[in-house]
Amino acid sequence: MTYEQVVAKVKAKYKNVDASKIDGTLAIQVNLLGKNTEGIFYIEAKDGKVNVEPYDYHDNKAVVTVNPTNLMKILDGKLDPVVAYSGGKVAINGDPTAVLTLISLVK
Repeated sequence: MTYEQVVAKVKAKYKNVDASKIDGTLAIQVNLLGKNTEGIFYIEAKDGKVNVEPYDYHDNKAVVTVNPTNLMKILDGKLDPVVAYSGGKVAINGDPTAVLTLISLVK
């Protein structure tokens, strides 16, 4: 899976998500690690919608570093994000609650 494919899949996951319960703006930056998939993108909840764009986001609540396989498992509900974090499959620099909030929107 390429970087572009990962971003497209994440974007599709969040396409019709209702983020109206999130007050203000909540954004995380995702740093992908892996063969042919290294890159940065962000997930931002704002104005009731979720945007996923292939850019860095300087005013984020957290930066998540993960490989694409684990990211997709988390978003598909096949890997618990807390287990992934505590098992070292995901690194979070910043507010882990913000990350969990954005993940919970796709479930």
